[in-house]
Amino acid sequence: MPRRDDINTILIIGSGPIIIGQACEFDYSGTQACRSLKEEGYRVVLINSNPATIMTDPIMADAIYLKPLTVESIKEICEKENIDAVLPTMGGQTGLNLARELFHQGYWERNGIDIIGVDIAAIDITEDRQQFRDLMDEIGIDQCRSRTAKSLLDAKEITEELGGLPVVIRPSFTMGGMGGGIIWNEDEFERKILRGLELSPVHEVLIEESIFGWKEFELELLRDANDTVVIICSIENMDPCGVHTGDSVTVAPTQTLPDEHFQRLRNAAIKMMRSIGTFAGGCNVQFAVEPETFRMVAIEINPRVSRSSALASKATGYPIAKIASKLAVGYRLDELKNQITGTTSACFEPTLDYVVVKVPRFNFDKFPGCDEELSTQMKAVGEVMAIGRTFPEALNKAWQGMETGHSGLGADGFEEFSRKSVRDRLLKPYWDRSLQIRNAFKLGTSVEEIHDITHVDPWFLQQIRYMVSLENRTEGLNLEDLSREAFLELKQAGFSDKQIAWLLSQSGQHIHENDVRARRLSLGLKPVFRVVDTCGGEFAAETPYYYATYEQENESIVSDRPKVLILGSGPNRIGQGIEFDYSCVHAVLAAKELGYETIMINCNPETVSTDFDVADKLYFEPVFWERVLDIWEHEKPEGVILQVGGQTALKLARRFHEGGYRIFGTPFEMMDLAEDRGKFTEVLTKLEIPFPNFGMATNFEEAKIVAKRVGYPVLIRPSYVLGGQGMRIAIKEDELEEYVGAILKTHPENAFLIDHYLEGAIEVDFDSVYDGEQLHEAGIMQHIEPAGVHSGDSTAVLPPYSLSEEVINVMRDYQLRLAKELQVRGFINVQYAIKGNDVFVLESNPRATRTIPFIAKATGRPDAQIGVKVMLGRKLSEFDLSSKLKHYAIKEPVFPFDKFPEVKKELGPEMKSTGETIYFLEDFNDEHFRKPFEFKNLYLSR
Repeated sequence: MPRRDDINTILIIGSGPIIIGQACEFDYSGTQACRSLKEEGYRVVLINSNPATIMTDPIMADAIYLKPLTVESIKEICEKENIDAVLPTMGGQTGLNLARELFHQGYWERNGIDIIGVDIAAIDITEDRQQFRDLMDEIGIDQCRSRTAKSLLDAKEITEELGGLPVVIRPSFTMGGMGGGIIWNEDEFERKILRGLELSPVHEVLIEESIFGWKEFELELLRDANDTVVIICSIENMDPCGVHTGDSVTVAPTQTLPDEHFQRLRNAAIKMMRSIGTFAGGCNVQFAVEPETFRMVAIEINPRVSRSSALASKATGYPIAKIASKLAVGYRLDELKNQITGTTSACFEPTLDYVVVKVPRFNFDKFPGCDEELSTQMKAVGEVMAIGRTFPEALNKAWQGMETGHSGLGADGFEEFSRKSVRDRLLKPYWDRSLQIRNAFKLGTSVEEIHDITHVDPWFLQQIRYMVSLENRTEGLNLEDLSREAFLELKQAGFSDKQIAWLLSQSGQHIHENDVRARRLSLGLKPVFRVVDTCGGEFAAETPYYYATYEQENESIVSDRPKVLILGSGPNRIGQGIEFDYSCVHAVLAAKELGYETIMINCNPETVSTDFDVADKLYFEPVFWERVLDIWEHEKPEGVILQVGGQTALKLARRFHEGGYRIFGTPFEMMDLAEDRGKFTEVLTKLEIPFPNFGMATNFEEAKIVAKRVGYPVLIRPSYVLGGQGMRIAIKEDELEEYVGAILKTHPENAFLIDHYLEGAIEVDFDSVYDGEQLHEAGIMQHIEPAGVHSGDSTAVLPPYSLSEEVINVMRDYQLRLAKELQVRGFINVQYAIKGNDVFVLESNPRATRTIPFIAKATGRPDAQIGVKVMLGRKLSEFDLSSKLKHYAIKEPVFPFDKFPEVKKELGPEMKSTGETIYFLEDFNDEHFRKPFEFKNLYLSR
């Protein structure tokens, strides 16, 4: 059946600001849907309030509404745009809930608007725990014994019926496991039940028998209008049931399930999808399997593109959201081509001849005192995906991409551990479980003992024990004694040169990773690059999408075109999120326009920069020096763009500079100077630009002297950090001692700055682009909260709402002086504090910042592309720099405090927000301005 021609304009509902549990995986899927439907000639209208994503860029849809995600907004858009159909399955729980609400109001039917990609009945069945249970009983799919409670009294009675504690609670109609969890004892029963009832929009929770310790699996499915169903990807959680799948280390394809039981899972998943409706689109099904008996129970089914769909798309190379969108408008799977091979049908289920490992990224350090134990409520803020030929290779690579200081799964001397600390960390599920399993094997623990404690399947434990056996074999050898075979085995298990150097150094010799690299290359050991092709190498792939491994055949053919390497921003975390991926995508588009072949390196499966058809070549690899250098030496690009990948890319700047590799844009020495707090203040002194009284320190004694001299309260700032990591305000000496101790733990190599904190000052973000002659003022954003609240956590207004023209002109003067002195080519952001009429510079960032996408959306001007083109040699005079902003745009941050109810709601110099929305103001009577203005000082803390 060909595409539907009875509809013309399709509304896509986005997922709104990034929150834990609903992050940029949905922006990735929504972006794919926009592109896919536009390809088919439909007019695409999008509503999404998130300015940080490429999804809300003008290039993605025919009309974009940056409006609050409310029923009222959707009605207004439908009437204005003459909408024929709505696709709500790309916007996570937000999109589904809005579509469902309008359906039950009768709005879609009254206005003749078709819902495509899902049946609302399917949403109702799958979201209402009792309806879902009844349907599964009807079709003969086993589940956990459970019942729905609408009150605390109900909950107590049901728990008794199920045989007492522990029980699992799941509030209806929530996402990311919000409010859910395991209740272990009577002390927490009442608190957790009441919280679940409050958080559920229909005030009910499902109470079910605990399957803690069972194996957990996910399947990603697609179905067309002909009822053809394909399984795109199978995913196994390394962590057993009890840990939210978004917080678990996951592996694709499944590794420990015998084929007959996998077929049972497949058949059950297809049966479940067919039972909930007749819609054409995507679906995600989760199962638990009891390890001893292989009893299988269905956990849930999501009739939409899920969080795992992005991971499954990147793991297989099969663009789930893109195909799901085409199925929603009438195509059948056998009518669509596989976009990776260009020859096979979309009916072909992907075959993987490699292993994919996803490791989640957490930010518990931002919330001191939070409960770090993982459970059924998601807490991760991002994730890393790695591809290898074996599980050990992929696991080591994933840890290299995590950016937590590790060079792989341990074996790097990064942190000390003891028998007691390892045992304590393994007794409950924590974020570093795979690392602690490795540490336990280093201490001589058996597979059986670790399995008894963690319930992790013995197969995974044996794989990690094998990795430790390689470590033990290598420790203390001389570099020359490491045979080619032993070296190759280490590399095939994913060990980095840095890990190998550390292992060899255990005998007392000092060996650097450069020595290991030189020896490796002398033995002819170089990685090859294999293509991700969806078909296990049976058909040629048209898309250049690669991973590195140590084998014979190299599939990445180097062209003779001029190339530019673009480093991505790695896993999302607080302080470095989707905003940087937005700039990475624009860097690709800008470099392509200027005739370069674009090469992207990134390891984040949630983002658009790692889509197979964005850059000319994608290397799905950790943004880790050894991996980047291997790709550089293979491709031999003309230079690298570091200014768009946040701190991830900038941290490698010194290595590029020392190796003599070309960095496009601002010179390394100047980027380094701006990052080094001490050197930067020398520049300000030279330029006669005021800054708060300061001093540098490397330990507490020095810090005490500086603080006394500059005067309390003081702001402590480490160098080379993003998102205000480690920054604190101290008002007395014992606080200073505590914060300095914390900095020396996390950044022992960095001198830190202590400056006088300007109480009650107004903070301003000034973003600009400089081409060596002209300064383009991208945007000046005035924070509503006082200086001391991190700029990422501040409600900010563009343009300024209360600053005098005199103060703004002083900032313009300082901005130009700094851009010239730092020899900027491309982006420069400066943060100012204004006290009375005095303007002080707080810091300068010669790179793309978190605020660039917001300014671009507010002004309608592609500032990210302009900045990158200037880095590559273009002049500002070649661009239209005019703004379309009529009144004011306000940036409103979104916080994850509801995930950490035990943490105080306080704001300070370290960033805590996960996302943001944009709202357009006409005047300052608007509640979006008045409310934050009233509360502006309320949450300011340390």
